[in-house]
Amino acid sequence: MIWLMEQLCKIRELYRAIARFEASFIEQHQLSLNEGMLLCCLQQHGTSTAGQIAELLELTSSNTSKVIRAVEEKGLINRILCKSDKRQMCFELSAEGRKKIKQIETNAIPLDLPLQHAFEQIAACHA
Repeated sequence: MIWLMEQLCKIRELYRAIARFEASFIEQHQLSLNEGMLLCCLQQHGTSTAGQIAELLELTSSNTSKVIRAVEEKGLINRILCKSDKRQMCFELSAEGRKKIKQIETNAIPLDLPLQHAFEQIAACHA
């Protein structure tokens, strides 16, 4: 039981570090983490449907729709007809979206120590 409480405290510290990072990210880039991850998803995977985006971001359909709408309203993505199925809508980065990604890449936000340690451990697992 003590082990579980120790793990919960560590998770709480990670949540706090993520919340601080997101606050800095919003202030610097005017995007939530989910909005930033949507841009990252489209950069890595190219044109995608809402369903594909939901799967890649591991969000519900409803939450994905909200994130897509917010990023679309900021002019960072375009809504287009899918080439493979004209009945379906796809999303791609706009020119402004590509510029925003470059801005994010050149303006790094420092990570809190708990996030640094988590990233190091993740990297070690994938090495």
